[in-house]
Amino acid sequence: MMNKTPTVFYCFILTIIATSVFLWGGRATATKHEDIGIYELNNGHISLKCTNWGAAIISLFLPDKNGGFSDVVLGYDSLETYKNDTTYFGSVVGRVANRIGGAQFTLNGTHYKLDANEKQNMLHGGHRGFSDLVWKVTKHEKDGKSPSITFAYDSFDGEEGFPGDLKVMVTYSLVGKHKLSVKMVAKPGNKATPVNLAQHTYWNLGGHDSGDILSEKIQIFGSHITPTNDQLIPTGEIVSVKDTPYDLLKPSVIKKKIKDLPTGYDINYVLDGERGKKMKDVAVVTDKKSKRSMKLISDAAGVQFYTANYVKDVRGKGGYVYQAHAGLCLETQGFPDAVNHPNFPSQIVNPGQTYKHRMLFTFSLDA
Repeated sequence: MMNKTPTVFYCFILTIIATSVFLWGGRATATKHEDIGIYELNNGHISLKCTNWGAAIISLFLPDKNGGFSDVVLGYDSLETYKNDTTYFGSVVGRVANRIGGAQFTLNGTHYKLDANEKQNMLHGGHRGFSDLVWKVTKHEKDGKSPSITFAYDSFDGEEGFPGDLKVMVTYSLVGKHKLSVKMVAKPGNKATPVNLAQHTYWNLGGHDSGDILSEKIQIFGSHITPTNDQLIPTGEIVSVKDTPYDLLKPSVIKKKIKDLPTGYDINYVLDGERGKKMKDVAVVTDKKSKRSMKLISDAAGVQFYTANYVKDVRGKGGYVYQAHAGLCLETQGFPDAVNHPNFPSQIVNPGQTYKHRMLFTFSLDA
């Protein structure tokens, strides 16, 4: 990739308690836990911006085959818009990502009723999940060889119905010339609790304002899925993708496969390879026009592949209006509704244990 910094900057609104300040490029400095700011990481090859509202990624500039730079992340111009967002653009979702059927579960003999925010179910942690909260910035190195930022949040016992206190940290780092590392760590207090964090960026390797992602190719290293009912709650089955539109084991143009689905992809893949701490292949996405490629590896058990099926008339950065399939999400995670399916890998973290979740995105121009 070329050693070149982006020339395109967007206007963002910085909310500091009750005051809105416009920023052009650069970053804001948040000095209090209540402050919301924009923070940049730049290693001279790629540039990432994020915010402590929802620990969200708000832009990532990558070069194309001609040396030009584009922002490949869907998002908004202002932080105020992120606060009213319903798409989870770029955010960290939890305490439990994805869906919990009936917004309830039983743990160690105690029944917990959660905040239902999608009909009778819970999605991405409830009405005030981790994506809708101010995180504390505990470390920020803007540039250098491996710039990074760490966000922290202390979730309290009973928040959205979940048991126990939980200390959470998320670190974004630019490593090497063109890699983005995401590390998530969570430690419970004196109660066992489910934990399943996910990163919810919408990617479009052609550029966030380039149209849909249907012409992009994708390969997902999962030979099984966890099928769902009409409310997208897993049935508890684990089935093969063979002879279905979900078979993406070989690089496939999305539009050739998606046409056989009612609205698009929104399904959890069971990743092949050994479960546990070892990093394994998740997916490879390529864009023919820009020649950009993105490879993702993770230590998670699954990945939710989502093609922005329900995005409609969303006004994004630069006034561009996003529609269905404007981006794709690759949300590495534990299996959805695992608290209600004993045959799924457990997401329960006990006091004294540490939840860890790692992702590594590698970007290149070898598409």
